[in-house]
Amino acid sequence: MEGISRRTFLILTGAGSTAAIAIGSPWLTNTSEALAPEVSMKTLLDELATFKTPPLEKQSPFNARNNPTIATGVISLLSKQGKPAIEAVGAVSHQLIPGPEGDLLVRIYRPQGNGPFPTLVYFHGGGWVIANLDVYDASCRALTNAANCLVVSVAYRQAPEHKFPAAAEDAYAATQWVMANAAQIEGDPMRVAVGGESAGGNLATVACLMARDRKGKMPIHQMLVYPVTNYAFDTPSYQENANAKPLNQAMMKWFWDYYLRNEADGNNPYASPLRADLMGLPSATVITAEIDPLRSEGQAYAQRLRDAGVAVKATNYTGVTHEFFGTGAVVNKAKEAVNEAAAELRAKFRNRPI
Repeated sequence: MEGISRRTFLILTGAGSTAAIAIGSPWLTNTSEALAPEVSMKTLLDELATFKTPPLEKQSPFNARNNPTIATGVISLLSKQGKPAIEAVGAVSHQLIPGPEGDLLVRIYRPQGNGPFPTLVYFHGGGWVIANLDVYDASCRALTNAANCLVVSVAYRQAPEHKFPAAAEDAYAATQWVMANAAQIEGDPMRVAVGGESAGGNLATVACLMARDRKGKMPIHQMLVYPVTNYAFDTPSYQENANAKPLNQAMMKWFWDYYLRNEADGNNPYASPLRADLMGLPSATVITAEIDPLRSEGQAYAQRLRDAGVAVKATNYTGVTHEFFGTGAVVNKAKEAVNEAAAELRAKFRNRPI
């Protein structure tokens, strides 16, 4: 598979218009000042900073998995405001499903009402190394209610104990299981989408690539929130946000170093989907954040999907950072992003014959 050149294209949206421009354009030159978060995002980042966490890239994976997260900051703010920390849904349950090398735990969020429900198979972020179902619980609850669907959140194997392609294989296996067995969990097997945040967005789209290549069942839509799409660190957003919080360039290098078995794995389209042939993939929602090293590659991936004939709705949210999506309890733009993703999911679920 040929690698993507550095002159990849970005989607810019605004005022009802969309334009594509090349990386390297003078419109995307690095700025001298760091991008500033909007007020509610800054309040959350300031709250997280009070926990005084050592730099992640200087920690072992074990220690890093015990760090406070954006979710910790949200819960802390809500506690100070006397507000509930958890959004209620119809029900939450857990189940073991078969994986490539043993059972995988999934957490199933059900909306109010009676099934069968359309279903989103969801993969959490954390650079394939850290985080878990709890860290991304808020995103799943918000999507369950906003899209009125089941959300099946998958606890996939993590590096460095299980390096590439373990997480990708788990994502594919979990997606195929849900599509074949949705009726067992009150889901509709004809209305199954995939989605995820950051490394989880990578796994969601890679599960679709694998489904195409292996002639498996194909999800009807992919919801990709600031997805990791390329093993490279030279994009405009990597330059602009080299020292951003809560994700920076050094952290992404740390994640990739633990995830890949070797440098050659970075060229594999199941690790770097920006380098893949994207023909035949399902429609996509791509959400990116302005203050995020991953912004450029997410936008470039949206354009590559479009070039391959895939219908894409791509939006970049200004004034917010990586990990903003699940913070709707305290960050207004997170609510907007969840509502956008949910609206796209509902439209795809509605248009699919039952």
